[in-house]
Amino acid sequence: EPFVADEYIERLAWRTPGGGSRGGEAFDPKRLLEEFVNHIQELQVMDERIQRKVEKLEQQCQKEAKEFAKKVQELQKSNQVAFQHFQELDEHISYVATKVCHLGDQLEGVNTPRQRAVEAQKLMKYFNEFLDGELKSDVFTNSEKIKEAADIIQKLHLIAQELPFDRFSEVKSKIASKYHDLECQLIQEFTSAQRRGEISRMREVAAVLLHFKGYSHCVDVYIKQCQEGAFLRNDVFEDAAILCQRVNKQVGEIFSNPETVLAKLIQNIFEVKLQSYVKDQLEEHRKSDAEQYLKNLYDLYTRTTNLSSKLMEFNLGTDKQTFLSKLIKAIFISYLENYIEVEIGYLKSRSAMILQRYYDSKNHQKRSIGTGGIQDLKERLRQRTNLPLGPSIDTHGETFLSQEVVVNLLQETKQAFERCHRLSDPSDLPKNAFRIFSMLVEFLCTEHIDYALETGLAGIPSSDSKNANLYFLDVVHQANTIFHLFDKQFNDHLMPLISSSPKLSECLQKKKDIIEQMEVKLDMGIDTLNCMIGQMKHILAAEQKKTDFKPEDENNVLIQYTNACVKVCGYVRKQVEKIRNSMDGKNVDTVLMELGVRFHRLIYEHLQQYSYSCMGGMLAICDVAEYRKCAKDFKIALVLQLFDTLHALCNLLVVAPDNLKQVCSGEQLANLDKNILHSFVQLRVDYRSARLARHFS
Repeated sequence: EPFVADEYIERLAWRTPGGGSRGGEAFDPKRLLEEFVNHIQELQVMDERIQRKVEKLEQQCQKEAKEFAKKVQELQKSNQVAFQHFQELDEHISYVATKVCHLGDQLEGVNTPRQRAVEAQKLMKYFNEFLDGELKSDVFTNSEKIKEAADIIQKLHLIAQELPFDRFSEVKSKIASKYHDLECQLIQEFTSAQRRGEISRMREVAAVLLHFKGYSHCVDVYIKQCQEGAFLRNDVFEDAAILCQRVNKQVGEIFSNPETVLAKLIQNIFEVKLQSYVKDQLEEHRKSDAEQYLKNLYDLYTRTTNLSSKLMEFNLGTDKQTFLSKLIKAIFISYLENYIEVEIGYLKSRSAMILQRYYDSKNHQKRSIGTGGIQDLKERLRQRTNLPLGPSIDTHGETFLSQEVVVNLLQETKQAFERCHRLSDPSDLPKNAFRIFSMLVEFLCTEHIDYALETGLAGIPSSDSKNANLYFLDVVHQANTIFHLFDKQFNDHLMPLISSSPKLSECLQKKKDIIEQMEVKLDMGIDTLNCMIGQMKHILAAEQKKTDFKPEDENNVLIQYTNACVKVCGYVRKQVEKIRNSMDGKNVDTVLMELGVRFHRLIYEHLQQYSYSCMGGMLAICDVAEYRKCAKDFKIALVLQLFDTLHALCNLLVVAPDNLKQVCSGEQLANLDKNILHSFVQLRVDYRSARLARHFS
């Protein structure tokens, strides 16, 4: 711990008797002073002793430092001497090495010609044996020396090829015969070793055969025997992958060029096994069953490319990607050339069958409903003038839209897109995908959705029909749901195939045209709102009585609102709910606003047909209040504002004559035309009284 003088003196005083630090003791300054003096003397003695020790250690340290420096100098001198000796030795070694290399070159210069001369002498000896027609050397007669014999005969064969045929035809023939016999023996030996599983012997024989013309035959034999018993299961692709993995581990231990041998094996598998298997699977259904043919083609091509991906792990040479692609193309080229025609033909017939099966299940014969400018003009004309354009079609509540049909069509198209992605050439992919999309548009959008909308439009009853069933909203609801599914498939399956091609804009334009065409037909369905208003008119005409607003007994009115009001509000709430369920987005607000405005106009004009007593006016106010509650379900500010104003107008039917001007100048009525206010005041039974007419004027 660090030394603190105050604490040290305090401890010394505490230990000294009479130092005053202990409780109960009398303070003795003399004794404390004496103790301090003695302690100072002890410290001085201790300081002197420590100082002497320090001086002694310093002297010893200086002595040892001098000795160490002297020793370091001696070592440096020794190191310099050793370094000089090392340099001399290195120079001497370099000199000796130079002499040795020179001597080695001289020896090699002498030995190489000598070895060549010895080898040439041996070859001449063996050549003489062939020339004499009798092979006496042990190397030719001993079967165990087949490796040496092969080396000799291979060299003799090369020499014989340089000799003139007219003088050495016989010996050349004998050498060629022996060459062929040894080659056959080596191949047979390689075959036997492969069957026994002797990898080392196979490697030796392959190394000898490498310089023979029959080396490729040796590789062929190896490839053939590798495949024996390898394709016993039903899955030829899995068998091929397992075989290649096994051979890949083995081929490097046998051949000096393993990548070439493995590539040749793979080529043999593709051109023989796979091509035969693919042909058997596809030719069976090519003309008789397009669906099964396309499924098999997609499955086989996918499994072949998956096998190719596994084989990419192996060393097959420099450009293995191109090598494998060519093998795949050779197998499938005859099937892929006309793939899209088969696909479109199948998709067209399959889609037509799905639709026809559905309409047959409904006992419905599709009508030829005209489309185009004239038809559109007639429909728009009917909307604006309410002129009947012939009898409407009774659909008996059938929308002629089926989720099952749509799912089937989309599923077929989805599979077609998947096949198109896999089987189409990259340059043809956008074009082929567009053709499939066109089929989907034709059968789903035109033949199914568009036909249902046309039929639904034709089935809309006239506005003066009684008990009309408004099935067109069900058509709208289902068409909206179906189009969402169509749009999802467009984004999920078509867009990835055409996103980076010029066909993208063409597909988007086609989709836009389809949407606009359907929206036009949905807009034509605004006649449905006329039917709703017509139904409300029928309810009001049937249920509303003149005595409702001019009761015979003013003091005995027991109802809160009229029966006509109850039924109209019930009908309107059902239609609002139906519209919300049938549409989405801004379409809901647009249609509800149109319906709300027409609903207000109907009630406004309806109230103008009656005269109102004081109690009848109160009942009219109650009816309008109920209509206003119904208008809240529209959740459209304009509609609610219209009914608020109508409610304020109805107050003119019951307000006291003296307060008429005050009510008319209120917030809700101040901006209305005076003629509108006057028309409501005229509906009061007491309007003709001079007092009321005077107050209002």
